[in-house]
Amino acid sequence: MKRILLIYILLMTLSQAYVHAQMNEPRMGSRKNNETQKDSSQVSTAAIDPKLYMWSVDERLGNRQMIPADTIYHNFQNENLVEGMTGHNNYLGNLGSPSMSRIFFDRPVENSQYLFIDPYSSFFVKPQNFKFANSRLPYTNLTYFKSGSKVDGEERFKSYFSVNVNKSLAFGFNIDYQYGRGFYTDQSTSHFNGALFGSYIGDQYQAHLLYNNFSIKMKENGGIADDRYITNPLAMSEGKKQYEPANIPVNFTDTWNKNHDSYVFLTHRYNLGFKREKIIEVKELDKIKEGKKGNGKKGENGEAKEQKQEKVIEFVPVTSFIHTMKYERAHKRFVAYSEDKDYYENTYLNGSNLSSRDSTSYTSIKNTFGIALLEGFNKYAQAGLTGFISHELRQYNLMNADSITTDKFTENEVYVGGELSRKEGKLINYSAIGEVGMLKESIGQFRLKGDVRLNFRLLKDTVALVARGNISNTLPSFYMRHYHSNHFWWDNINFSKEFKTHVEGELSFKRLGTNINIGVENIKNYTYFNSKAIPVQAGENLQILSACVKQNFQAGILHLDNEVTYQKSSNNSILPLPELSLYHNLYLETKLAKKVLSLQLGADVRYFSKYYAPDYTPAIGTFNLQDATNADKYTKIGGYPVVNLYANLHLKRTRFFVMYYHVNQSSGGSNSFYVPHYPINPRLFKIGISWNFYD
Repeated sequence: MKRILLIYILLMTLSQAYVHAQMNEPRMGSRKNNETQKDSSQVSTAAIDPKLYMWSVDERLGNRQMIPADTIYHNFQNENLVEGMTGHNNYLGNLGSPSMSRIFFDRPVENSQYLFIDPYSSFFVKPQNFKFANSRLPYTNLTYFKSGSKVDGEERFKSYFSVNVNKSLAFGFNIDYQYGRGFYTDQSTSHFNGALFGSYIGDQYQAHLLYNNFSIKMKENGGIADDRYITNPLAMSEGKKQYEPANIPVNFTDTWNKNHDSYVFLTHRYNLGFKREKIIEVKELDKIKEGKKGNGKKGENGEAKEQKQEKVIEFVPVTSFIHTMKYERAHKRFVAYSEDKDYYENTYLNGSNLSSRDSTSYTSIKNTFGIALLEGFNKYAQAGLTGFISHELRQYNLMNADSITTDKFTENEVYVGGELSRKEGKLINYSAIGEVGMLKESIGQFRLKGDVRLNFRLLKDTVALVARGNISNTLPSFYMRHYHSNHFWWDNINFSKEFKTHVEGELSFKRLGTNINIGVENIKNYTYFNSKAIPVQAGENLQILSACVKQNFQAGILHLDNEVTYQKSSNNSILPLPELSLYHNLYLETKLAKKVLSLQLGADVRYFSKYYAPDYTPAIGTFNLQDATNADKYTKIGGYPVVNLYANLHLKRTRFFVMYYHVNQSSGGSNSFYVPHYPINPRLFKIGISWNFYD
């Protein structure tokens, strides 16, 4: 943690020095800056509206999507929970450990090409999920989470800094460090991410550049040796005492999974268009003395408001030339200095079966070129149309049978595709995007998805109706087809393509606080990890049905937020899912201290019905089916609520919370697991604080 803080202080010092240099030193030859330097240096930045904007960009074509600024305090207490904001994720109990959503439609449509990073989605940020910012003033966010003690606790420090050189050009950095010591033996995690980013948003040229470097280190314990230490602790201690988490035996010691992933992402475009005059209405505020006649209506503080029309020149883009590039390098190591010889069935590289040093690496470079005819440049252009072509080169290194040399694999994919979209309509909007493979490994593969959104008024309420669908025919990712290590070795060269169809509809009422979502999916050649943690394909079609209802109630300052999800798998032995998942949040939300302090005080509960949840295998770092032939290990989890008490506050630019996590922890007989044989952390206090600075 000290090293991270030193790096952060250095970056902040350099950034602030640059900011002050830009603010205090006028550009050479600028008469205006020379004349106003003295006055502007005496203006307090506290009186300037920062006007913070944030957005994300599409990884394929670089389209911008505006998103809320990361300053919302509502439910801030859940932001750092690995189980997610509403508790949908199964995970190993410790901060930063691998996770997997119990809600099937929340899972990625496809595994990434480097699938070993997918279970760390609570920490790893993909390019399309990164937040770019633009602000009148330099923007800094510092966030700190802590729980437990120095022996078994968790800490996370996050920092985000962005500064504008001018109204178009901005740059910054992001730091994210988390350390979970673990309540159970040999369970610690240590993750670090450092990012540099920049953006330029001009009329004709736009660009985004992002560098992210992730280092993920996790100590593996293989779960506890016997679940009865949690489900029936009195029996295990012969009625004399209850076991503390640190004293419960685990399966592994001296075992680590280490993942490193870094990428450079660039998207930029050049717009062709024309300039035209536009008439806008401007409010001019003239301060007047009390009793003095004004030319318009009086506003607050005796100000007179006058409406005027003003002509401005605006640039109207018609056509965009787009280029997007992503370069990624990743490396995985599994290191075990001592192993239980009975834990794994097979050994390929080490005859003693007492240690493993597995490794694999992955490199990818992808370029996409597109031409877009933009929406809205005249009254007839009611939709935008884009055509694109992409090429991706991927290289993989796997261990050879001698454990010294490597097997090298290369894959090439070329796709052509197009997008038709309408995003600026008041009543109806839609989008459809598809691509089809043309060369090498991509031949025969295709993806098509689309949605239609309808917004209308009904009985003084705003109603949104959305229909979504996608269809795809894709080859399972490389590591589902090839992997070489000490205990796992497969080359599934005959795997068929997965054919998926998905349809869902969503209906929401803003005023009523109601959201209903129903969907169905069919999968042919479903690819999964079986009970031996080996990839296989299902010999039958699978169907998944899901229905989710969200209903929020309010009576004055009393709120009750509810989420109920029902889902059904056609074959639970291949794709196990809990039929029922619940989240309820009862709280008071009000303003205190002359309405400058916002308070959210309450309790929430998360629950899911019992099912044979996927197990976790440390040597490959992924989730797989349980072994139904092992009666001692084959177990259901669920049927157990987790209740948290919290107080969440917001004062000016500061958010903070206190939480009593897992307050309902039972002294015995509880099934408190999110993953088989990996207990949920015991009850403990969690705190978090987040500051926003504009200077």
